Amino acid sequence: MKGLILSGGKGTRLRPLTFTRAKQLIPIANKANLFYVVEDLAKAGVKDIGIVISPETGEEIKQAVGDGSRWGVHCTFIVQEQPLGLAHAVKTALPFLGDDEFVMYLGDNLLSGGISHLVEEYKRGGIDSTVLLVPVDNPSQFGVAVLNEQGQVVRLVEKPKDPPSNLALVGVYIFNHHIHEMIADLRPSWRGEYEITDAIQALITHNFRVTAHQVRGWWKDTGKPEDLLEANRLILSQITRSIQGHIEKSDVVGEVVVEKDAYIANSCIRGPVHIAGKVVIENSYIGPYTSIGTGTKIVHSEVEYSILLNESEVYNLPYRLDSSVVGQGVVVDGRGGGPRKHTLQLVLGDRSRVQL
Repeated sequence: MKGLILSGGKGTRLRPLTFTRAKQLIPIANKANLFYVVEDLAKAGVKDIGIVISPETGEEIKQAVGDGSRWGVHCTFIVQEQPLGLAHAVKTALPFLGDDEFVMYLGDNLLSGGISHLVEEYKRGGIDSTVLLVPVDNPSQFGVAVLNEQGQVVRLVEKPKDPPSNLALVGVYIFNHHIHEMIADLRPSWRGEYEITDAIQALITHNFRVTAHQVRGWWKDTGKPEDLLEANRLILSQITRSIQGHIEKSDVVGEVVVEKDAYIANSCIRGPVHIAGKVVIENSYIGPYTSIGTGTKIVHSEVEYSILLNESEVYNLPYRLDSSVVGQGVVVDGRGGGPRKHTLQLVLGDRSRVQL
């Protein structure tokens, strides 16, 4: 069985963060979203992985992932010239996939519980496709599945105005070679894209067996800044305490990771928090659900429920930085002074400069 990770697209909902980076490489708890996906496939025994990339961000993804050897897998990169839908991505990857069974996994999705159980069941045979579902409050924003009394998929609709159920398709699918036959006959949807939901519906119409599983634990599509923060919270909720950096006259409470060569002085850290190497924190407060990237400096400031990418700098803030995503190399410089009675929420692209 092969793996197919979709890592194209322009990430417009994550502007300005994605003006300078692929959305799949934005870190969650100091690890690129895409790396969680590769790890999940590797744990499920999927070792031959194709990664669909776009011309705009493909080189960055190639450099970040490499050949896949660090995860014990082999990665092949497949360029999708235009973002014409998930089914079009599969069609583009056909020379890599051939007639093999494969797991398709969206590169900006996160799952707890992994996919090993899905792969194991599929390999037992008798199934042409497996989809993963989760109940949502806003099904009109997703592909939606309708199940019969036996729990089999009988109908799929992409982003329906009047949803027939609240079961949304999660970005993980398993297919055999029959999916290529269905995709070959597809026409663009009203969105101008070749929809994978239409291809799966065609499998159902042609009496192929499509099974469904509901997500074990949680699932997150990290397509918007608030989704990144929620994903960061979910991942940080699973970390365990590990202090390797230098801590001086500071209060470090709860599940906190401080990597080697980080330096914390005269500060309070309340976990869960992940602090990468070479970070400097002085005279500051770092609150729960915050991840701080390599080489970042935080001085005389308060930060909580936020993501700070590598080499960012936060100084003398008069407000508590909260629910923020701060890009790489950003400088946020405040006037300082006085109690921090208010919060400040920022989403800043790489190399931004903000003075308060």
